[in-house]
Amino acid sequence: MSRGPRKQPKYRQIADALRAAIDAGEYRPGDRLPGENPLAAKYGVAAMTARQALNALKNERLVESRKGAGFFVRSFTPIRSRRVTRLSRERWRAGQSVFEADDNRALTTDSQVLGDVIPPAAIARVLQLPEGEMAFARSRRHIVEGRPVLLSTSYLPRDLVAGTAITQADTGAGGIYARLTEQGAEPVHFREEVAIRMPSADDSAGLNLPSDTPVIKICRTAFTADGHAVEVNEMTLDSAAYVLEYDFDA
Repeated sequence: MSRGPRKQPKYRQIADALRAAIDAGEYRPGDRLPGENPLAAKYGVAAMTARQALNALKNERLVESRKGAGFFVRSFTPIRSRRVTRLSRERWRAGQSVFEADDNRALTTDSQVLGDVIPPAAIARVLQLPEGEMAFARSRRHIVEGRPVLLSTSYLPRDLVAGTAITQADTGAGGIYARLTEQGAEPVHFREEVAIRMPSADDSAGLNLPSDTPVIKICRTAFTADGHAVEVNEMTLDSAAYVLEYDFDA
């Protein structure tokens, strides 16, 4: 005997209704949401259930709580990451960064680590590195408006980038891809794999996330015209801080 779709818990229904109201502009950034008692009365549930709904939105980083004042819609505007436009070669040839295609807010990079590493086996295979051979890695954390939004580690063939600005904290105008182009290894094709997962302990610590808030995992590989991979970039994004936009012709 077939069963119908499982009904969501009441607190989740309330949370979804509040999310829809926020998406529709009924509650704007900085607005206070109804408290647990008004929500309980509106939906005919216990106050604890209403609080569960508010806390669910808080864990998703859509709202924030202020002691003694209630729950408020977060004022952080999600970054609209234009995944195709941002990788246009015209951008790095003009000295623009990848992030500038996404957002015009100031970006801070901290916790930057540079150095030779043994890459994960899967990445070594993509970069066609012999077993045990080092790659050069660039790890960094991106912060916007005081909020950590992205963890990123790029792996590149060490022999290709040794002695270039890619091994420095400041890679110069146009970033990594402009420097690769100068080395005769211009990226002309990219592949991105996207997955949604719950955060690891390192993800939660790096992005200041609750353990039950999902993250977006993106693995991007950059290829030259002859099909050689010259960079693998593993990224972890705060799912509440990003909207991923893919704009392409049919």
